[in-house]
Amino acid sequence: MARIENNLTIFGEEIIDQSAIDQIKRCVGPEDLGVLTADAHYGYNHPIGGAVAYKNQVSLSGVGFDIGCGNKAVRTNILAQDVKIARAMDMIVKNIGFGVGRPNPKKVDHPVIDHIAKADFKPQRELCKLAAEQLGTVGSGNHFIDLFEDEKGFLWIGVHFGSRGFGHRTASGFIALSQGGSFTDKARESAMDGSPILFDINSGIGQDYIAAMALAGEYAYAGRDIVVDTVLDILGAQATESIHNHHNFAWFERHQGEDYWVVRKGCTPAFPGQKGFIGANMSDNSVIIEGVESELAVRGLYSTVHGAGRVLSRRAAAGKTKWIRDAKGVKRKTVVKPGLIDFEAVQQRMKENRIELRGAGADEAPEAYKKLEDVLKYQGNTIKILHTLRPLGVAMAGEDVYDPYKE
Repeated sequence: MARIENNLTIFGEEIIDQSAIDQIKRCVGPEDLGVLTADAHYGYNHPIGGAVAYKNQVSLSGVGFDIGCGNKAVRTNILAQDVKIARAMDMIVKNIGFGVGRPNPKKVDHPVIDHIAKADFKPQRELCKLAAEQLGTVGSGNHFIDLFEDEKGFLWIGVHFGSRGFGHRTASGFIALSQGGSFTDKARESAMDGSPILFDINSGIGQDYIAAMALAGEYAYAGRDIVVDTVLDILGAQATESIHNHHNFAWFERHQGEDYWVVRKGCTPAFPGQKGFIGANMSDNSVIIEGVESELAVRGLYSTVHGAGRVLSRRAAAGKTKWIRDAKGVKRKTVVKPGLIDFEAVQQRMKENRIELRGAGADEAPEAYKKLEDVLKYQGNTIKILHTLRPLGVAMAGEDVYDPYKE
């Protein structure tokens, strides 16, 4: 199930691309501990689906740009058969903003905005307006709001997204600082296989980063709470159980008798008794898991998958695209070179499976991902499955949503 090599544990090596394995090996130093989960794939400096326990450092690259990205799932007190799923999905996309950089259709008040206005790391205070506008919105890419049915027929809500533009600007600012610039300077991008950006936890920038990261994580948690509460209001339902985790974050933890800063990137914490929501793809079953005590779990830093893991890059799935302005000046995505996925066929299959799809695109098609059930098998006796969730409705940013960060 897992290969253990000195201070590195790899789950499902045979289904992980070699480039991701090479990346994790570059990230793990002699004093560190590393893990690669079975959903892992190539990422920016750190592989997605990896965890590294650093002795006296914290890795900005390991946390990534979407600080505090994570999943939340709640079981409701209503049965799926009593809900008009199509109407509910229409209301969700009407009342919640989707897409990178998009503001919330309705202003949301939350204590986290006051915390940002008084942030210990003062440059974050300048991001208060952006944070307020995007609080309670969902990003693009693989970020979603889904409705599910469990084994007993109860309706569940599942969401996946992070700290939006606030987290992205925070990460970008610290990259600029690491290069000798100011927080507001434009950072120079390194190569995908570049060395991870590490901060000594006892340095000024290290302490500033930890404080800024914690605030971005608080913001991400607040956003997911707000979105779930909005969906509960739409459904006229109450939550009877809640599961909530980050999977892009750093925690101070004790492992194998030593203290570490553990960075998980696309990797869910799964300590014994800790529950997690693991999403699959838009058409397959997702799961609620719980961490289990075992020797393998110890070696795995009590970490598990955060999803199924990609097998096709976004470009391979959707093709090469570019944004052009139409006659009315509106930016629209144009396909320059077709990809491998026929998204119209995907949409038709979703209809046949009675899954209400709103938005998404070829880069999020089921074929772009591994099978979650296959990935979970490689985690061995580190987790157990508590619930299997069948998808009823899926809402994501549409492929026509423009990403202003790439302009």
